[in-house]
Amino acid sequence: MSDDVDHERRRFFAGAATILAAAQLSPGRGLAKPAAAAKTGGNTSFPSLKQVDAGLLNVGYAEAGPVDGPAVILLHGWPYDIYSFVDVAPILAASGYRVIVPYLRGYGTTRFLSDGTMRNGQPSAIAADIIAVMDALRIDKATIAGFDWGARTANIIAALWPERCKAMVSVSGYLIGSQQAGKMPLPPKAELQWWYQFYFATERGREGYEKYRRDFSKLIWQLASPQWHFDEATFERSAAAFDNPDHVAIVIHNYRWRLGLAEGEAKYDGYETLLSRAPVIGVPTITLEGDANGAPHPDPSAYAKMFSGKYSHRTIKGGVGHNLPQEAPKAFAAAIMDVTADV
Repeated sequence: MSDDVDHERRRFFAGAATILAAAQLSPGRGLAKPAAAAKTGGNTSFPSLKQVDAGLLNVGYAEAGPVDGPAVILLHGWPYDIYSFVDVAPILAASGYRVIVPYLRGYGTTRFLSDGTMRNGQPSAIAADIIAVMDALRIDKATIAGFDWGARTANIIAALWPERCKAMVSVSGYLIGSQQAGKMPLPPKAELQWWYQFYFATERGREGYEKYRRDFSKLIWQLASPQWHFDEATFERSAAAFDNPDHVAIVIHNYRWRLGLAEGEAKYDGYETLLSRAPVIGVPTITLEGDANGAPHPDPSAYAKMFSGKYSHRTIKGGVGHNLPQEAPKAFAAAIMDVTADV
């Protein structure tokens, strides 16, 4: 789900906010707007599913659009997968973008190359994976867009590797946090929203997620998007990604790491030090929020000052929940095209 116990959610629940004052980005130029024939809202598959060795992983990914088009990397969250973008990808491809949609570590057909590699779910490791994917596919620079874990990953890439990030679209805004921030207690109502983190902190929780991962994930979908009436086939297309042999280990480690209950890897310590300072992001950014997001999320005014480049926020109306790209694919694709208009 949307990110954990971090610096920005503390600001939100503490009531500290800044006034959102950013002009709307101009409509896209240079690339065509979505073709009238582009199908949206009913796609059930991607035109191309591939595998590539990248860093520590053999990464499964969907690809659409011309190989020489401007690159866009779409990043999913938990408990979701690449099918969150099944209707976004064809819109962007029809407009000339090269679209890459990778399974994160622990999802789908992505596998570790070595049995000896730590099944590490810490956010900076996931971000490093995406840089490795870009290197493997010879993508020097891309627009990075995502939600949930994917939004945090996009934030981290934009903060640590701005030379690789052309622009960014981030659902729920600024989600960079740290273990130090995660140690601070919140008021009870705020803590209640993070119930699954405390469940995952126990061995009972790990065993429960292992045994009931589909039931658990469907419950999260329903809580996070209370007005999204997805059907069983839609859920099952994504739920198949949770059968990955490393899925439970990655998810449990991710949430335990966030609470400071599990160690990460020393090779990421430098990244974590930088991220603990809540770095301001300078790349052009559009943040999005659904008007019916049932997952914990900060108010947009709380994070506007964390973006120093060209910036705007859009609230997407119509009962849109946490899985914004799948629930409102046209709005998500439009944000990508608009944020890349002048860069």
